[in-house]
Amino acid sequence: MRIRVDWASSVSLTGTVLKWLAVPLLVPLVLAVVDGDDVLPFVAAIVVTVLLGLAMETRSDERELRQREAFLMVALTWLGVAVVGAIPFFFAGVGADPDSSFYNPILEVPNGDLAAVALVASALVDALFESMSGLTTTGSTIMTGWDFENQSRAILIWRQLIQWLGGLGILIVAIGLLSNLMVGGAQLMETETQTRNVTKLTPEIESTARLIWGLYVGMTFAAAATFYALHLLGLAPNMDLFNAVSHAFTSVATAGFSPEGESVGAFEPIVQWAVIPFMIIGATNFVLLWYLVQGDLERPANSEELRFYLGVIAVFTATVAVILALDSEIEKGLEPTIRHGLFNVVSLVTTTGYASTDFNQWTAGAKHVLFLCMFVGGMAGSTTCSIKSLRWLVIFKGLYRNLFVSIHPQAVRPVRLGDAVIEEETINDIFAYVMLAIIIFFLLTIFVVVDAARVGTRVTEFEALGAAASIFLNIGPAFGMAGPMDNYAGFPLSTRAVMVVMMWIGRIEIIPVLVLLLPAYWKS
Repeated sequence: MRIRVDWASSVSLTGTVLKWLAVPLLVPLVLAVVDGDDVLPFVAAIVVTVLLGLAMETRSDERELRQREAFLMVALTWLGVAVVGAIPFFFAGVGADPDSSFYNPILEVPNGDLAAVALVASALVDALFESMSGLTTTGSTIMTGWDFENQSRAILIWRQLIQWLGGLGILIVAIGLLSNLMVGGAQLMETETQTRNVTKLTPEIESTARLIWGLYVGMTFAAAATFYALHLLGLAPNMDLFNAVSHAFTSVATAGFSPEGESVGAFEPIVQWAVIPFMIIGATNFVLLWYLVQGDLERPANSEELRFYLGVIAVFTATVAVILALDSEIEKGLEPTIRHGLFNVVSLVTTTGYASTDFNQWTAGAKHVLFLCMFVGGMAGSTTCSIKSLRWLVIFKGLYRNLFVSIHPQAVRPVRLGDAVIEEETINDIFAYVMLAIIIFFLLTIFVVVDAARVGTRVTEFEALGAAASIFLNIGPAFGMAGPMDNYAGFPLSTRAVMVVMMWIGRIEIIPVLVLLLPAYWKS
């Protein structure tokens, strides 16, 4: 079979990304040196990513990225960065039992000991799980309470930083590549932002990337300054500089990792209020934010998706707040009720995955509303995950159009966003994408239940539904054993391994991975 995809070009460009991953790895390395902690995890990662990146980069001198090569490059880049990002977690024994004789998996493997080999496999999967969850801004974790209390600040900041990099990466991919590749209706960003070509706000993709980078960094600085100011004012004693920077990284990236085992619930209510707007902004279309920064208020004001996105948050918040107010076992008071309702709705709609309290203890009605929030997502062209508001808006408009036409068969009623007509092919793409996502979600749910039963782990149907949605839609916390104050370490090793793959597929919009499985992609 003759391969008609220039795979060498895709590998070469992926190598360039991996090579430059050494730069952000210097941040935790320097912190480890300052704190007198082990530098081996980061030195090893830097050596591997530089050598691997250089080796891959030499595969081709071709730098032009065509459509097929872009699919392959996107899939390889997310996978490659996650593998390299897992190296520090592996050496640090993240998620491992510190009391076991196998805490450091790379140094203590007895030859021929099958139990030790199994522990190595578990350590590898756990490290890759944490890294993939970080890079895909999922926010699910296998870290235990011991990890939060005893892991070095260098490991914890790398955990935050890889999420920040993932948020920036998906912005560039979504605006610079996926809209060009017509993935799941991402091309609608042009219509919704009233911009003829959002892939080129500037003449070249490199300039567009720099523009997005500047806006993203500026938002991160604003978040860090806001959080740290609360500490300096004495309003948030434990929001020190390390915590301020850490939470700035993951709030703007709508990612959800926190150095605190209790997430944002470890801080004062004023911190929780301060985090909410940054989660909302991080899940807002960055093209609209760019125009807003330029002083153009017309485009954001005319954005139907923005109104839909904010409206969904308002409706779900009101619903959860009412349910909490009616629950006799929940803390009473207007402010806590509104705060916890708003915070956790925003966290799950934007797919951030923070928690202000253990909503796993809430009544079934409130938890089911939060479950629905997982499927919404923020705006297209943002750091958010899940289905995304723009697709739901088009689906609802399409359903309304179909109902109208069923009553008036002779009517011609196109689906519009603003004044622009959405092409029928695009509408069909969106319906197909959402159906595919739901099918994969249900298949993952079945696998979680069956695999847990295989090893004797008790997982309820609702726990499985929540975990599957959280992993595949890149949300973070779920319910039961995967609740916001718990972790995913209780799931079987095989389940965690499959979850790693599903986070990868869900983050890059399904199509760039699945298309690689088609023989026609390679040979036609």
